[in-house]
Amino acid sequence: MIPVFIDTNIPMYAAGKPHPLRAPAQAVINAIVEDEIDAVTDAEVFQEILYRYWHISAREKGLLIFDHFYRVMLGKVLPVTTHDVLLARELLDQFPTLPPRDVIHLAVMRRNEINFIISADKDFDDIPGIQRIDPKRIKT
Repeated sequence: MIPVFIDTNIPMYAAGKPHPLRAPAQAVINAIVEDEIDAVTDAEVFQEILYRYWHISAREKGLLIFDHFYRVMLGKVLPVTTHDVLLARELLDQFPTLPPRDVIHLAVMRRNEINFIISADKDFDDIPGIQRIDPKRIKT
């Protein structure tokens, strides 16, 4: 199987309020659990989850999402290294409209030769060498 990066919005939509992406994100999580996807993510994804739910004063929900996603991704969490941070700086010059957190993910993906990402974030569509997989394409 080809490794696929799992973006932050997948566990957040999967555990979130009713939304058109909730069921597709849950299907992605189920596919990971069933080993139908060779999923990886990075440490920054977990920071994003914690920050988002702290920011909206939903700390306990954020901790639950963090814990559940961590169990799902156990052994599949890539570190963010010094090399990634420096590469992210370069990538931000190349892709000035890509948000900084996404640039970190892109740097981790490049270092690990990962070319696929499951994400609702269309910003990845314009990155050469990266193929975004819309979560709606994952079948339950």
